[in-house]
Amino acid sequence: MTYTVTRAGQPLPGGPPYDVTVIGAGVVGTAIARELARYRVRTALVEASDDIGNGTSKANTAILHTGFDAVPGSLEARLVREGQRTLAAYAAGTGIPVERVGALLVAWDEEQLAALPDLLAKAEKNDYHAARLLDADRLAELEPNLGPGALGALEIPDESVICPWTTPLAFATQALLAGVHLHLDCRVTHIGSGPGLHTLTTSRGPIRTRQLINAAGLHADEIDRLLGHDTFTVTPRRGQLIVFDKLARDLVHHILLPVPTAAGKGVLVAPTVFGNVLLGPTSEDLDDKTATESTGHGLAQLREKGRRILPRLIDEEVTAVYAGLRAATGHEDYRIKEYPDLRYIAVGGIRSTGLTASMAIAQHVAGLLARTGLDLGAPTELPPLTLPGLGEATDRPYLDAALIARDPAYGTVVCHCERVTAGEIRDALDSVLPPRSA
Repeated sequence: MTYTVTRAGQPLPGGPPYDVTVIGAGVVGTAIARELARYRVRTALVEASDDIGNGTSKANTAILHTGFDAVPGSLEARLVREGQRTLAAYAAGTGIPVERVGALLVAWDEEQLAALPDLLAKAEKNDYHAARLLDADRLAELEPNLGPGALGALEIPDESVICPWTTPLAFATQALLAGVHLHLDCRVTHIGSGPGLHTLTTSRGPIRTRQLINAAGLHADEIDRLLGHDTFTVTPRRGQLIVFDKLARDLVHHILLPVPTAAGKGVLVAPTVFGNVLLGPTSEDLDDKTATESTGHGLAQLREKGRRILPRLIDEEVTAVYAGLRAATGHEDYRIKEYPDLRYIAVGGIRSTGLTASMAIAQHVAGLLARTGLDLGAPTELPPLTLPGLGEATDRPYLDAALIARDPAYGTVVCHCERVTAGEIRDALDSVLPPRSA
């Protein structure tokens, strides 16, 4: 089978116009492409960088949210709630690592403690009824390594951690297997709209399409303006994070969340599906959509906050630091809107919950296409997909004696820190969507 993936230096395919083109191959864009792949429409997925998931999607906190603290009645609340269930089931079927570790919103002063009952009521308004209040003694039993002074917590037992990288990879792979065309290194610079057709001017040449979906993340406002709109502005909000070594994993059993404020959800401590521990993120509004560097000041802030939350964590070895940019719009809800006259749907303002909501966003957007004049018809089944397991909760290839007996490459460890084998690297290079950049 041939998979249509074009990169810089390769010609774009000719033929008739696409029925739908999705701009942006992050977790939301790939989810939309996968959803459209279920229907008999000619679909393109266009990405400015050289790989999928290369923007916000690759640098988040990797939490599968319940939506307990979303604004009740908002589109985000509904899509996060639906997306959590859909993605959890999809992950179980495809091998995306997920661990249901639960979360604790920890109150460190009387004001935060007094806010917990309102957060419990908010969770119930969002149709989440498993949350419960904990006193200081019960909190200390659940998390004995917490710093001194914690007064209580709100427990959210269904919050989970997930692999943020294999999720868009799974979406994109299934889309490609079902016939979606992926165009990488393909930045959109101009959009001309005529009767029944959009013509995208890109860094790789023109692309013609009948319908257009803007899932460009940090650059969604720029694409929106190319269509003549000025309805939202994306302000990049940088979040810096510290990744601690796997030896720190036993220090924390839940996702430890602060009581949220108007400025955001604050700094958390969370285990990862890879056996590490995350500390972060910061929250810094910038004017540079490329500013993904970490800073001494930001990391010092994180260490100071981490020392209060989990003092022993700060003495552990640091594996990595990274920073991601979130697409803040100054609006409390997603900016998803259809424009029937233009045969266009804007999918903007998708914040940190976008990973959780991705599949529900895709289904919602597919429903909106009917309002823009596209009849999708009846859906079909997608090709089955099973991804290699990367999480620590399941046996990795280097532990599978039978697999190694059949193929010794799975017993040849190349990276001893993460126990990556030569067989896994070979499989990745031979996959439908092989890696290109380091």
